[in-house]
Order: sequence, then structure tokens, then C-alpha cells
Amino acid sequence: MRITYRVFLVGGIPIAIAAAIAAVAWILLNEAERARSGAVLAGATYRNLLVAMTARDEYVNATPSNRGVNAERFATFASDARANLEDLAQVARAPALREATTASGDALSHYVGSMNEFMRATIQNDRLVEEMGGRARLLISLTDEARERQRTSNAEIIQTLHDRDAAYRRIRELVNAAEELRNAIDAAELHSAMFVLADPGDIDKNMLQLGFDIGRLRNATTRLSASLASADSSAMVELQSLATAYEEAIAALLEGDRKPVISDERSLADDSKALADWSDRLLKVQTTEQRALYEEIAQLVAYSVEANETERATQNIAIEILKLGQRTAAALVERDPEATATILAESATLPQTVAALPISPLIQSEMIDAIDQWREGLGTATEVLRQQNERIADMDRSAVTMIEGARALNDLFTADAEKIGNTIRNILVFGAAAGLLFGAATAYFVARSITRPLLRLQQGMVHLAADPMAGPVADAERADELGEMARSANFFVAEIGKRELDLRRAKERADLALSELQRTQAELIQAEKLASLGQLVAGVAHEINTPVGIALTTGTQIGEEVKRFSEIAESGQIRRSQLHNFVDRMKEGAGLLFANLNRAAELVHSFKQVAADQASGERRQFDMRTWLDELMTSLGPVLRKSRHKVTFSCRDGLVLDTYPGTLGQVLTNLIMNALTHAYDDEQAGEISITVSEPSENEVRIAFADDGKGIGADDVGKVFDPFFTTGRRYGSTGLGLHIVYNLVTGTLQGKIDVESTPGKGTTFIVEIPASVADSVPDRVATVA
Repeated sequence: MRITYRVFLVGGIPIAIAAAIAAVAWILLNEAERARSGAVLAGATYRNLLVAMTARDEYVNATPSNRGVNAERFATFASDARANLEDLAQVARAPALREATTASGDALSHYVGSMNEFMRATIQNDRLVEEMGGRARLLISLTDEARERQRTSNAEIIQTLHDRDAAYRRIRELVNAAEELRNAIDAAELHSAMFVLADPGDIDKNMLQLGFDIGRLRNATTRLSASLASADSSAMVELQSLATAYEEAIAALLEGDRKPVISDERSLADDSKALADWSDRLLKVQTTEQRALYEEIAQLVAYSVEANETERATQNIAIEILKLGQRTAAALVERDPEATATILAESATLPQTVAALPISPLIQSEMIDAIDQWREGLGTATEVLRQQNERIADMDRSAVTMIEGARALNDLFTADAEKIGNTIRNILVFGAAAGLLFGAATAYFVARSITRPLLRLQQGMVHLAADPMAGPVADAERADELGEMARSANFFVAEIGKRELDLRRAKERADLALSELQRTQAELIQAEKLASLGQLVAGVAHEINTPVGIALTTGTQIGEEVKRFSEIAESGQIRRSQLHNFVDRMKEGAGLLFANLNRAAELVHSFKQVAADQASGERRQFDMRTWLDELMTSLGPVLRKSRHKVTFSCRDGLVLDTYPGTLGQVLTNLIMNALTHAYDDEQAGEISITVSEPSENEVRIAFADDGKGIGADDVGKVFDPFFTTGRRYGSTGLGLHIVYNLVTGTLQGKIDVESTPGKGTTFIVEIPASVADSVPDRVATVA
């Protein structure tokens, strides 16, 4: 027999017994229905009243835009509760039930009436709050307008200050030039008199002094003329005419034999006096104008300070209004009339404060009116809040009576329903006991015929889980559901074996692909390092060509000079001038040879040191500042070609015990990364390298550029392998990945990046001044 039929047999016997019991209990159901309907209606009434009270609370705490939904919910559930009470009045037969129903209906009517009055007061209060919010927004708008006007006034004062300062500077420059001219005139007058009265032996000395005075006078005239060119062109022409006449008089004095000059002394004095008087008048006029401009600038500065104070006071008014508005909103939400009364008292001084501000009278008047109207609305809202709180207290009292009545109704109807239910329960218990005994016996024998084959199937599955080759599950030949389960288990195990074999083959292929990917990555990293060293070699070779070429040309020239001097020496007719010329030429050539060959030697030394460090990767002690000089020298051709400026800062005497080649590759990659990605074409930027010591045995290197920065979405991925935004330019995305591995591995440090789009990028490298002896294995693999 199939399991389905056995189960049907087990279930059919209890059903038959239950049908017999139901036929007996049917007689009692009609009476129980009446009691049950009353209990259900009482429970529904209680639930609807609770939901209506909850809707009341939600309405009280809701925002004005959501109160309509809560009001509808309250009306719906209150109406449902009233309908339930009317139905209960029809079902109730006992006098106690009818009295409880009537009392609950009266309490509900009073509660609904109080709620309607509360909603009308709430609507009025919401309108007041909205009007107060509009007044507050108007106040903020007016303060912003006042501040904007004051800001415009401040800008005009600042522009006037700028113009007056520029005029003051021009006048001061003109006064300084005029004073310099006046001093030059006084010196020329003094030395002219000394020249006339000097002894014959001092003539040359005084002539030299007068020549110096003429140059000084001419320079002072030129400077003053330049200052007058933009201010007074006619004064400039007059100045040049007077200065030229005075210079010609002094020149005539120098060219004469002093006796005729003495007869013309009055002409020289007149020219001097004319030029001096002109400069004195100019000084007096410009000094007066300079003083007036200074006083005007001082007054403008005072105006600017007062304007700033006015703008700050206006801003304080806006801040005070915002604070009062926030406190008012919080007090209204909490329904606290005492808090709103306190805010009303605190805002009493606001109109006087606004009236004292030196702002536009129109804006000032509108602000005072808005404050008064806002305070009037706040006073009304306070009274409405008190009324609403009284209504809430009255509704709470009504709710107590209403809920107690609903609970009493529920208890009375429930007790009536339980009385009938106990009778039905007794019948069901005795009938169910008899059916249970008979059904249990039948179920035992049926279950025994099912559980034994199931146990064998479970044991076979366990054996297959431990050994997939153990063989098929038993009982596969059965014709019932257990046989179908056994056959399905055998098929499932076979499929699992096939898929496990396929999975093992796929894993082997994935491991092979991973090994190939790791080998390719190592080759790409090594190629990146060789490319960096190749750029260094090309740059230094280009840099050495210049001093070596100059040295070669100089050596050739020296050879020709020696050959010519040898021919002269063999003739035996060497003049002193030829010997001196030969010696000078040899000194000059030797100097050129030494300077250029020394320059080439320094370049080769720097290149050898940097290249050796990068090629060998050995650890050594080195002076950080000297090492940076050598690195910058090696990268000089690349930097000059890019037109970018690289500066570094490092204290003298900072000695590191680490891997200079690795550190050089880190800085080289950072520089090349900045040149490639940080700047647009034809853009010249500035890169700075700052070395500091935040603590003992710790060195911090800050590498910063002023380029276009890194986007917020990309800054967290810059150290990922093969991540690049410049793949169209040939970038591999390994530069910063190599930097990260070298810093955290070989150099035993850490690196971080900070970037703001449009303001540049900063890489912070922190390494120990003296590295530990052991280096992680992963670093050696990457390097």
C-alpha cells in the first residue's frame, strides 16, 4: 500500500469521530452565536475606542500637513465605535449590559465633541504659526537686505580707500624725487663755489666732484620727470628746461679758465636759484596734497570700521531672530505655553534694538512692524495652547470613563460566551479522548511501516556522504514514495561526482592562470624600473654633452695657441706683450677646461651614485640633503624640458641608514607621476619636497604639487595595480603601485595621499631613519 493511502487511513478515523462530536455540539451553537456576537462587538468597540484615542494623540503630535489624515482616522474609528455600541444595544438582553452600553455611548459623544473643539483651536493655532513663520522669514529677508546694502557700502569705501592709497603713493614718490633733486642742487651749488675758490692744485679733484654732481642732478631730474609724466606734463617740460640750463652753466664753469667764469657767476647762481625755487614750490604743493590725502584715508578707515560694526550688529539681529524662531517652534511642538510666554518676554527688546541700528529707515520700519506682528501672533498662540491643553485634559477624563465602560461590556459578554463555551468544551474533550485513543493505535502501526524504510534510506545517505563509491542506496526497487526517494538520491550522488570532477579541473586551470598573471606583473614592474633608469641615463647623457663639448672646443683652441706661440718662440722674437697675451689665453682656457670638466665629473659622479643605488639596491648610510642634490642633478634635463620647478627642503646633517636606490626610485616615480598626470599641456607648475623629523628615528617626506588634483572617487585607488587615468598616454598604472610596495616593504614605512581637486596633491611618506635588518619576503618579490 502506498504511503498516501496509509496517511489517509490515519487521518480519516479521527475525522469521522470529529463529525459525530460536531453533530452533537451543533445544538448548542445557536445560543453560543448570540454570546459570541456580543463579545466580538464589545471587543471591536474597545479596539475602535483605543485606535480613536491613538488617532487623537497622533493628531496632537502631527505636523499641520498630516493632521487631516489623522482627523479622518479619528472620525472613522469614532463612528465605528458608535455603530458597535448601537449593535450591542440590540444584542444585549440583561439590564446591566444595556446600562453599560448607554454609559459608553454618552462618554463617546462627549469625547467626540471635545475633539471637534480641539481641532478647531488647532487649525487656528496652525494658521497663527504659519503667519509667525512668514513674519520670521520676512525678518530674515529684511536683515539680509540690510546686510547686503551695508556690504555694498563697504565695497565702495574699500574702492575709495584703494584709489586714495594709490594717489598717496604717487604723491609720496613725487615728493621723494623732488627732495632728491633739491639735495642734488644743494650739493652742486656747494661744489661749484668750492671749485671757483679752490687752489690750482685742487682743480682736478673739484672738477671730478662737479662731474659727479652733474650725474646725480641728471638722475634726480630723470626720476622726477618720470613721476611728473602721468601727473603734469607741462611741469615736466619746465623741469627739464631748468635742469638743462643749470647743467649747461656748470659745464661752462668746468670748461672755462675760472676767471671768465667768475664774471659769469651771477648767471650760474640765477640758474641754480631758479631750479631750487621751482623744486621748493613743487615740494610745498605736493606735501600739502599728501597731508590732505592722508587725512582723507584716515577718515575712510574710520568709516569702514563703523560700517563693519553696523553689518555685524545686523547679522546679530538675524541670528537672534533665528534662535527665537527655533525655540518658538520647539515650544509649539511640545505644547508648552510657559516657554512661549518666556520667549514673548525675551523678544520685547528686539524693536528697540532694531530702531537703534543705523540702517535704511524703510527697512528698519518694516523690520519693527514684522517683529511686532510676530510677537502679537506669539501671544495669541500662547493663549490657544492653554485652551488646547485644557481640552486635552478634558478628553483624557472622558476617555477614562469611555474605556472603562467598553472594558466592562467586553467582560460581561465574554463571561456569557465562556459559560456556553465550557459546555461545548466538555463534549469535545470526552469525544476527542475516545477518538485520540483509537486514532493513536492506527497511527502507530502505519508509522512503523513508514519509519523503518526511512531509517534505512538515511543510513544509506550517510554512507554515501562518507564514501561516494560505497554503492547505490537500498530500497530503490520499492514501488512507493520511499523507492522514488532512493532512486532520486542515487541520481543526485552520481551528478555530484561528475560536478566535483569538473570543479577540480576548473581549479587547476585557475591556478595556472594566476601563476601566469603573477609572472606577467613581475615583468611589468621590472620594465617600469628599467624605463625609469633609462630616462635618467638619457637625461644625464644629454646634460654631459654641453660641458664636454665646451671643453673639447677650448682644448682645440689652446692647441692652436700653443702652436702659434711655439712658432714665435722658434723665431727668437718674442715680445713681452705676446708673452702676456699667451699667458692670459692659457689661464682663460685652463679655467674653462677645469670648470667644464669639473661640471662633467660632478654629473658623472651624481649619475654613478644614483644609478648605482637604483641598480644595486644595497643599504648604506648617506646624507639626505647631499643625496637629494645628486638626485635633482640627475633629473635636471627632464625637469627643464617640462618647465616645471622642483624645490626641496632638508636640514643639513640628516643621515639615513636605509636603501638609497629604493628611496630614489620612490621619489623619481612620484616626480614622473606628477609631470604626467598633475598638469595640462603647456602648464608650468611647482613641486616641493619637504623632509622633516616628527620623532626620533622617523623621517617624513612630504611630496606636494600644485596641479589639478585627484578626484574623490579615484583618490582611494591610486595605489592599486594597473589603475590609471592616463592610459591613453601610455601609462601602465604601476608607478604608484611600485611606490607603495617599496615604501611599505623595502623602506619599512608607510605612505598616504591627500588631494583636493583643483588645488594639488600631497603624498606623505614616513620611513625609519635606520631600517630594521629583516625585510618582508613580499617586498623582495616585488622589487
